[in-house]
Amino acid sequence: MDMDTTRETVVVTGFAPFRQYVVNPSWEAAKGLKMAGLGLGIDVHIMEIPVSYANSREVLDDIWQAMTPKVVIHLGIAPGSKGITLEQTGKNHCYKDRDVSGLFPVHHCCIEGGPGRLDSIIDMRSLSKHLKNMGLDVIYSRDAGRYLCDFVYYYSLYLGQGKAALIHVPASGSLASPERLVPQLQTIIHALLRQLGSSAHTTSEYVDSTQPDDPTVAARISACLTDISGWMKDHHLQLNLAKTELLVVPANQTLHQPTSPFNLVCHP
Repeated sequence: MDMDTTRETVVVTGFAPFRQYVVNPSWEAAKGLKMAGLGLGIDVHIMEIPVSYANSREVLDDIWQAMTPKVVIHLGIAPGSKGITLEQTGKNHCYKDRDVSGLFPVHHCCIEGGPGRLDSIIDMRSLSKHLKNMGLDVIYSRDAGRYLCDFVYYYSLYLGQGKAALIHVPASGSLASPERLVPQLQTIIHALLRQLGSSAHTTSEYVDSTQPDDPTVAARISACLTDISGWMKDHHLQLNLAKTELLVVPANQTLHQPTSPFNLVCHP
């Protein structure tokens, strides 16, 4: 049987519990993305990364050697933040904070003799502007914090020749829940893959020729799902992302006329 060479692998990682975070929102979001998926032609694999300098490297070695992913999306938490942050750069030095084992790297660096910093091949500044134009509240950053998130990002950028991304999500608050976070992360990752020129995004339902021309539609759909999820949570219900499908039917579409922008109205 011939293998489907059009399928692409995207690996999403989240971090294990540490300190007061007995349930880590980054790992919960990764599990939510696995259930929800990223569309046709994309296989989503998730990996939990221990908050340990040494052990995290072992996990990343396995990811890049065994899975040959199109891109690795690392999710981490940003305590005190109320929004989603797109990180451009990973740093090699100054890792002085101890991990869950009470250890820090030798000479406080990730890779001896490595560059002082590495940038993702993804233009996070351009991506953040694009997402803001779509209506998402995202932040561009070049300082990932010099703890495990930064350490993992640098090492992944090194192994993957820049084909990695780090997205910081809130550690608490309404946006930290998977029900509210996952739809926004889907929108971000779709835009990220389009920037990378993902072949799956030339054939999947997310960017086919029937998609509405209005560039804010994806953000409005995401916001709508967020509102629905929030309402359900407030009423002790839960949206099953694995069994949730959304059918968008634009009005007045013809073969000779571009789809007109439309408004999404949610009645939870």
